[in-house]
Amino acid sequence: MEQPATGELVVVTGMTGAGRSTAAKELEDLGFYVVDNLPASLLPEVVGLVDASRGAQQPVAVVIDVRSGAFFDELEETLAQRAAGRRTTMVFLDASDDILVRRQEAARRPHPLQGGDRLLDGLARERVALADLRAAADLVIDTSALNVHQLTDRIAEAFGTPDTTRLRVSVVSFGFKYGIPVDADFVADMRFLPNPHWIPELRPGNGRDNPAVADYVYSRPGAQEFLAGYVPVLAGVAEGYLREGKRFMRVAVGCTGGKHRSVAMAEEIARRLRADGLVARAIHRDLGRE
Repeated sequence: MEQPATGELVVVTGMTGAGRSTAAKELEDLGFYVVDNLPASLLPEVVGLVDASRGAQQPVAVVIDVRSGAFFDELEETLAQRAAGRRTTMVFLDASDDILVRRQEAARRPHPLQGGDRLLDGLARERVALADLRAAADLVIDTSALNVHQLTDRIAEAFGTPDTTRLRVSVVSFGFKYGIPVDADFVADMRFLPNPHWIPELRPGNGRDNPAVADYVYSRPGAQEFLAGYVPVLAGVAEGYLREGKRFMRVAVGCTGGKHRSVAMAEEIARRLRADGLVARAIHRDLGRE
């Protein structure tokens, strides 16, 4: 008789202050059994206990960080064993040093590796300790520009459905004047298209909610040629990601302010990827900003 599929194991790690607790709370809301500050060597035992008490179908999430001390060094070896056969995803949360300093100072808590030195010294030691894990992570989320609600949206986007074996593509529109998303796998620049901002009747609208804006963007010279060439490239890369065991792809599409061209093109790219059978959605980072 065929055995039911086991639940997913999500390992959350990353920099202090990057949002591990927020991610853990969202995973708990999504039905995961969550264990915080777990020594890596105990991971197989925890999975075994969950299997025995709740069944192998119960998804499990563990938060492991530098507070685990010497046990933390065992995480890579433990993950290599795939924790009792569960499908394992490692999520690494990161942020820029200035943001991490600001968050730690607001929380009025010292960094666990700070000792008697500066907070920045503790962060530097943590980056060195986590460098290999960051490189090996299945999903890296930079939370520098994310608030709590945006981070929970990212976690829900990644783990909010039972269909965790399919590649998830996020097509993110953004404005270059607000900065390029640092966690993007691909960045496309829509500033080669005429800007609807300079057309008075189109300026108040945006590329998602105003069909006239979207139609204008799609009808400009080069727009359809770009879509016809770029979307198949993304679809081909998605197939390669799946072959390599990756399940997340983040495509950033930018224009000057993140309101017209990038929004319309992100919506169309996501639509065409869905037509190709991929799980894709458009996200508009800077829509609504002045």
